[in-house]
Amino acid sequence: MATIRQLQGSSLAEASIDDAYFGERHNPVVLREAVLMYEANKRQGTASTRTRRFVSGSTKKIYKQKHTGRARHGDRKAPIFRGGGVAHGPHPRDFSYKMPRKALRKALQVALAGKVRDGEICQWDGAGLGEKPSTKTIAKVLATLGDKPSALFVTAGPVDKNLLLSVRNLPYARALPANEVSAYDVVAHRHLVLLEGALEALHGRVTVADASEEAND
Repeated sequence: MATIRQLQGSSLAEASIDDAYFGERHNPVVLREAVLMYEANKRQGTASTRTRRFVSGSTKKIYKQKHTGRARHGDRKAPIFRGGGVAHGPHPRDFSYKMPRKALRKALQVALAGKVRDGEICQWDGAGLGEKPSTKTIAKVLATLGDKPSALFVTAGPVDKNLLLSVRNLPYARALPANEVSAYDVVAHRHLVLLEGALEALHGRVTVADASEEAND
């Protein structure tokens, strides 16, 4: 059995959770592939270099081909010369690609299972947030979790506006609904702070869909 922390007000308790809550068999390779895909999709792909055809200058041969005792050369725009074009340099391109939805769901399952195993999941009742945004309240919650307060707040339904406004000024915190959480979001934050119903919502995403697919097969 693993442990999951329960945060109520300023007190922190522990509760037991089954190690296999997010599945029993896990393939860490699919998590790695998913993280690489998300990182690739974030790349802008705007790096560009000038080849010799884009360099301004004369195309005249700098000296005759033979009888000089020197190496053969063309114009000054060749990559071998300073100020010439770049050979085999980067050009704008699209690095994005997609993985099958089933593989992405499996990657999310592996990431969540890792958080359970490492004891980095905390359930929070949301008390203290109040009717107005409060970054101070969120900072206190993160301070309770430890020295590395990077955390992803997960809600069962749409993210409350007050919660969204409370975390946006903290560069190490983010809030997402359970149906939008990806494997990359999970591994990019040290802790998962789950509000009411979020744990069940995440469990449903990675298990119910697999069961329906097996039934269709």
